[in-house]
Amino acid sequence: MKLTVLGPGCWGLTLAWLLTNNFEQITVWGRESDLYEDLVLNKHCSRPLEIQLDKKIEITSNLKEAIKDADIILTVVATVGMRDVCEKLKLAGIKSEQVLVNASKGIELNTLMRMSEVIKDVLPDQKLAILSGPTLAKEVLQGKPTAASVASEDIKTAEYVQKALNVGGKFRLYTNSDVIGVELGGSLKNVIAIASGFANSMELGDNCKGTLLTRGMAEIIRVSVKLGANPSTLYGLSGMGDLIATCSSPMSRNFTVGSMLGKGKKIDDILKELGSVAEGVKTSKAMCDLGKKLGVDVPLSNAIYEALYTNITPQQILDKLMNRKLKEEECYDKMGS
Repeated sequence: MKLTVLGPGCWGLTLAWLLTNNFEQITVWGRESDLYEDLVLNKHCSRPLEIQLDKKIEITSNLKEAIKDADIILTVVATVGMRDVCEKLKLAGIKSEQVLVNASKGIELNTLMRMSEVIKDVLPDQKLAILSGPTLAKEVLQGKPTAASVASEDIKTAEYVQKALNVGGKFRLYTNSDVIGVELGGSLKNVIAIASGFANSMELGDNCKGTLLTRGMAEIIRVSVKLGANPSTLYGLSGMGDLIATCSSPMSRNFTVGSMLGKGKKIDDILKELGSVAEGVKTSKAMCDLGKKLGVDVPLSNAIYEALYTNITPQQILDKLMNRKLKEEECYDKMGS
């Protein structure tokens, strides 16, 4: 079997490393500008994480050759580039029976589409699955165990991907047919992770962390249920599992962004220092836009959007959240109403 990974970023390279023994052939594709000499010649990455790929893994900028004869194609590209990559896949001659597995977490800003919707918009007949869960790349590279969800509208496709990508003792996969819930859980939690990092750097305490996780999950569920998700999915790996991991770990890029925001740094400087994509930055705007479109209250997400894109101070953000109008704590089974 052959695996092709689209995107030579941190998570893409980590997946190629993790799945080395699952496939006879593995190819990593990236734009020529993204394929630096050390990666091409030595199969080595040093930033933001140290990754040494097996010598059998091919690195290329030729998309047509990269996807040729691939059984599974993993898309691990920034969400802003997903539509363009899908257009390139169409031109490169991707076959409908090749299974496309998306591992990118985010929302397309101008359309507010989930990544599977973007993919289907360009490649309507493609076999498709979504991979999402608590998967901090550094821990995966350390060999620490985790689990994730594989979601597809076609359960046989989900089961095929589950068997192909499962790594005994390290990477346990569960199937799920709720694509909407799995995608939104993995995407929207990035905004709450920024809030968690923000609170952590302001030393607001563990009570505040507990509040952020529960009120953040309430926002995620409200939006997701309105968009057709099963609320129980949000308590699973791609929802609560991913939320806990990213909201409590400095290894999370979104947590790191929030932490730096809480120290008063500006987003342009933060992203330059970070040197990699933090999807929650753009997703905060998408979350706010979705809230307006759906008539759903998302105060935490609105606060993070303000922190990212205006000159409001960390203390002003906290004051606005804590002094909102008092209300009843809604039950989860009423959030879709």
